[in-house]
Amino acid sequence: MTTFTPYSALFGGFLIGLAAAMLLFFNGRIAGVSGITSGAFPPWQRDGLWRLCFLAGLIIMPAIYQSTGAKIELHIQTSIPVLILAGLLVGYGTRLGNGCTSGHGVCGLSRLSVRSLAATLTFMATAALTVYLTRHVFGMGA
Repeated sequence: MTTFTPYSALFGGFLIGLAAAMLLFFNGRIAGVSGITSGAFPPWQRDGLWRLCFLAGLIIMPAIYQSTGAKIELHIQTSIPVLILAGLLVGYGTRLGNGCTSGHGVCGLSRLSVRSLAATLTFMATAALTVYLTRHVFGMGA
């Protein structure tokens, strides 16, 4: 059973879009997490401070959200080695695709980028195939 509520999803999507638009408008930067992360660590970019603040917000905000009494439920149903492999594959894929899902899917599509459309379709098709294979062919997961 999921706890999907359309109102919280719409509000969350609105906040993501607003944040991406504000970063583009005020800083002239795309809110792609892989690009922000790669510029925050050596070799340092001149604008590394805002990147570190952005990443700190991603890490700190769940704790702040929980401090309001809200619950965050996270159920990881796989082993640490599989998570590490998945993380490495995601990192490799973002370099190969010149961006991540947030950069291409949120920011690129909103700018009508054909490259971002191709990348997002590839992300989604690969995700669907991975879920199908792991659940129905290999019998892993829920």
